[in-house]
Amino acid sequence: MGRRHGNAMSRRQALRLAGTGLGLAVLGAGSWGCSPEEEVGGPGGGGTATPAGDKGGDTFTTPPPGTAPKPLWQQATVNDDLAGIHSLAVFGDTVVVSGDPLVGRDIVSGKEKWSRPGVTVPGAKLINGGGTLYLASAEYDGDVVGLDPATGKETWRSRLGKEYEQPRPIAADDRHVYVLAGILEEDFSTPTNVIAAINTASGRIAWREQRDKGTDEYGIIAAVVGERLAYTDYRENVTVRDTTTGRQLWTKKIGRSNHRRFAVHEDLMIVADGQRLRAFALSAGTERWSLATEEFTAFNDPQVLDGVLYASDSVRGMWAVDPGTGKTVWHNEDLLETAAEAWQFAKVDGTLYGATEHDKDGGVHAFDAATGKLRWTYNDGAGAIQQWYVAGGAGKRLAVMHEKRLYALPAV
Repeated sequence: MGRRHGNAMSRRQALRLAGTGLGLAVLGAGSWGCSPEEEVGGPGGGGTATPAGDKGGDTFTTPPPGTAPKPLWQQATVNDDLAGIHSLAVFGDTVVVSGDPLVGRDIVSGKEKWSRPGVTVPGAKLINGGGTLYLASAEYDGDVVGLDPATGKETWRSRLGKEYEQPRPIAADDRHVYVLAGILEEDFSTPTNVIAAINTASGRIAWREQRDKGTDEYGIIAAVVGERLAYTDYRENVTVRDTTTGRQLWTKKIGRSNHRRFAVHEDLMIVADGQRLRAFALSAGTERWSLATEEFTAFNDPQVLDGVLYASDSVRGMWAVDPGTGKTVWHNEDLLETAAEAWQFAKVDGTLYGATEHDKDGGVHAFDAATGKLRWTYNDGAGAIQQWYVAGGAGKRLAVMHEKRLYALPAV
């Protein structure tokens, strides 16, 4: 549907106003400017083409233009939907879903490679560092365990100390596992907490730093970039520490919490801050660039893939941005009637894949990465409003999760 002019209000304009409460009085049945026939899903929403492949699923054909592929396989999961962006991960040819039991499956065939019941806590984030999967122990004993994602076998274990409430890994690299833990008081309360680094070679604590009183133990999103550990929290703070010493280099307030993801690129940390994307220098916190979306809209959490930053906005616009300069590569404003809001991305060759949030008409969108044009949408037809997840896998496959179902889609 094209843009309307004159007195007719477009659906995009109405949604922007609704976000501020100004549009509630004008959202009547005739305000959208679309007939019922125009209120249809995106191209290929049902996924009607069947890819052809051998018994192992190693080959498949490209379906007709505008048509979504069908899954190569489907399996049930025990996903508890508590780990957010870290609920689904692919390690080489193994796909893992957070839950109990923790299960690793071959992404080519969907067959179970290993299963580990009772290995971690509910809602455990799948944290990868140096090829090891780090998890909080299910025994609530202060241990952090490391698994080989190919076999599920335990290869590493360490303890922060009994004086701390259950440590939770938030990030990892080749040298350290970074954890957050509450400091236990005599009444077993945890009014304060620490952020600490555990050496992956020795299993010993490399450093620990007590965070300010009143800071939350939950809602931390973290990433390691070279010698910097960057993280955000529910209280709208952006903080960066030195990974060697734990020393806090800088912290500042922003206008909203980044509770799922922020992006990193070279020496920059890029966050969604309401109507703007903002890039901060990791070394000093100075703002390098800022990019605004349309009035009365907000950016969703950004992601950098192959040197390009991708983000959606609250009226279903899609953006591709140069992460070094903040200059727009492309901005697709024509997705309001054909694509639900994408919140997580994967990229294979020239196609960008976006998993949508709580929308029964959503699914996994395939965009032309060069132009932002929507190619197709896969939806399993379940009608469930749970959010979707997507991760790139081996052999041009996508691991896709929705509700308690895990799929492999061909990346075509």
